[in-house]
Amino acid sequence: MSDKEVILTPDGLKRLEEELEFLKSVKRREVAERIKVAIGYGDISENSEYEDAKNEQAFIEGRVLTLEKMLRNARIINSDEIVTDVVSIGVTVNVEDMEYGDVMEYTIVGTAESDPLNNKISNESPVGRAIIGKKIGTIVDVSVPAGVIQYKILDIKMK
Repeated sequence: MSDKEVILTPDGLKRLEEELEFLKSVKRREVAERIKVAIGYGDISENSEYEDAKNEQAFIEGRVLTLEKMLRNARIINSDEIVTDVVSIGVTVNVEDMEYGDVMEYTIVGTAESDPLNNKISNESPVGRAIIGKKIGTIVDVSVPAGVIQYKILDIKMK
């Protein structure tokens, strides 16, 4: 991960800080204990418990470094910066699929916060890129692997 600016909402900042604290205070201790127990089993050269614990330790340390870097490069989008006359990070948008008439609601967030399963899409995703900066009533073309989808922006509001 480069030193690229990480755009976060206050909720996203809180979640990343909580995850970092959990990894540092809970998971590190748990993995250290697993390693200690695994060493107690004897020869570590053929000890799968030890290998698994060491792999988990490496993953946790990598995630800690990533989170720390993200937080160092964070720019928080506060509610007073959010306008609802155009689509921007921090707003919730209702869009209509022009072909099928389906209406979807998305919250636009920075990449670090995106969670498509919970309708939080990144400003860098295909849909996010297409609608960012647009106004209510605008029809946008979104390039997806299956072709082009047209969405009409129906509503923009604070989340």
